[in-house]
Amino acid sequence: MDPMDTSADARALPALLLALSGELVAGIQAGGAARGFDDVRPAHGYAFVRLAPDGATIGELAEHLGVTKQAASQLVDELVRKGYVERRPHPTDARARLVVLTERGWACTRAADAAAADTVQPWIAALGPARFHALVADLARLAPKGPIRPSW
Repeated sequence: MDPMDTSADARALPALLLALSGELVAGIQAGGAARGFDDVRPAHGYAFVRLAPDGATIGELAEHLGVTKQAASQLVDELVRKGYVERRPHPTDARARLVVLTERGWACTRAADAAAADTVQPWIAALGPARFHALVADLARLAPKGPIRPSW
């Protein structure tokens, strides 16, 4: 048997990545809830990723999430009601509104980051810091560039 035969690894990899992804999402969700943010869903986190730098228009958010403008607008309405985002006048386009995180939205983002770090701690312990760092570097080389989208 050829130790470099990658066919079995290629078949195993998708399930392994999906399992880890599911564990990460569940860990962030549980960790966020434990930190006082029990009214957000994973879909909100994907929106926060796009809104975090400088805000976004509904159209930009819809494109990032891979949904219609109507769906993105409904998501924003929900996040406004919950106090995570607010609409502001766009600084360069008088016809557009900019959706930005509120202080509560930023606090939720920080809580999610901390929950993600907590979730991967067992992975670091299992692999050791050097192998974990190498894994992150390898995944960064392979990961597609562009928006991080939910797989609706």
